[in-house]
Amino acid sequence: MASLLKIFSVSPRTSLSSSSSTTTVHSRPPLAPFFPLSFTRRRIAIRAAGNQVDEPNQQTKTGSSFNQLLGIKGAAQETNKCKVRLQLTKPVTWPPLIWGVACGAAASGNFHWDFEDVAKSIVCMMMSGPFLMGYTQTMNDWYDREIDAINEPYRPIPSGAISENEVIAQIWFLLLGGLTLAGILDIWAGHAFPTIFDLALGGSLVSYIYSAPPFKLKRNGWIGNLALGASYISLPWLAGQALFGTLSADIIFLTLLYSIAGFGVGIVNDFKSVEGDRAHGLQSIPVAFGAETAKWISVGAIDITQLLIVGYLLGAGKPYHALALLLLTVPQVIFQFQYFLKDPEKYDVKYQASAQPFLVLGMLVTALASCH
Repeated sequence: MASLLKIFSVSPRTSLSSSSSTTTVHSRPPLAPFFPLSFTRRRIAIRAAGNQVDEPNQQTKTGSSFNQLLGIKGAAQETNKCKVRLQLTKPVTWPPLIWGVACGAAASGNFHWDFEDVAKSIVCMMMSGPFLMGYTQTMNDWYDREIDAINEPYRPIPSGAISENEVIAQIWFLLLGGLTLAGILDIWAGHAFPTIFDLALGGSLVSYIYSAPPFKLKRNGWIGNLALGASYISLPWLAGQALFGTLSADIIFLTLLYSIAGFGVGIVNDFKSVEGDRAHGLQSIPVAFGAETAKWISVGAIDITQLLIVGYLLGAGKPYHALALLLLTVPQVIFQFQYFLKDPEKYDVKYQASAQPFLVLGMLVTALASCH
């Protein structure tokens, strides 16, 4: 469920330099949602010699407006503030969380296709995707602004398309909005204990320590990607389950297993950031082990997890669900060899667009097996 807590503290001007580029950040770093902030309009200025930030016209011509709206690599530079704010939230990352809520609702066995249950689901999906994942992505971009100046200099913060205080205001809005929706859902579901709010708050903490110093879990590829997998898969699933039913040990076990697959998916996204991660000392799996080993760790985590769940379903007396999940794993392996294992950086988008639908369909199969 995307997580949420950000602490912005004032830090001095930071400068990065290399043989080919110099990046200067004029900013007052991180926000701390628990401390008052003075809101003076200040703009983050990052200049990287020799790349697209110094040539906005070239980036506008070569970048994609569609990529810009989704918040993915290869985006065109944009000046429209609404589009820039949307780009910061990376809408392309919302669907797994929205789907996780749907899986939780299905696994509860108590979801009905009536107006109230559909409305509850939509609110829960809004909380998990646009608000909490949007918060997480905006916060992550804030802390990664120097790395993005190397990897993706056209992104809103390093390109100077949005001011520091506008970023801070967006983080606050998404954080408070997501927590408010979580509280509303607990009341709506009649919970005596604020289960959904606590899940949202816990996810917020994971998000904070993933991106922010001094913890910055993303410095370690193993811990960081496991935290990411839990946020993307376990928390939204558990929120959907809690909204319509109760949390059981077997559901928690299955969602944690799927978090290992989420760990593998997280590695896929690390390949595009190797240069910046290495420059800033982040030990992502591709940086720590090299591209060749990292791509096999990624597919191994994804495929072995699903095979373990196939075994679990067989042991639970769900042979047809187990067979369906196994069949959905086959095309994923095919696309791994066709795209990802050939060139994980070049084909990462094609691979994810081709393989991930089968992964999430497998999650739904598992959820349906759990409710019978």
